[in-house]
Amino acid sequence: MIDEQPDKKKVDNTLLWKYAGFATQLTVALAVSVYAGIKLDSLFKFKNPVIVWVLPLLVIVALIYKVIKDTAPKK
Repeated sequence: MIDEQPDKKKVDNTLLWKYAGFATQLTVALAVSVYAGIKLDSLFKFKNPVIVWVLPLLVIVALIYKVIKDTAPKK
């Protein structure tokens, strides 16, 4: 038999792509910040790896702020 249901429910993937894009952005931003932190720690010759901890923390805070800003109800 042929299924003759005309587009009963069209699948909307915009939310899926939005979260997939955010996950990619988070992964790349964290990788770049860790790499930059390692390089800067070796450049400044810190005893303890300070920048490699601070940069990813700043990235996480900035991305949480972005999520809150994007999901807040519009005024």
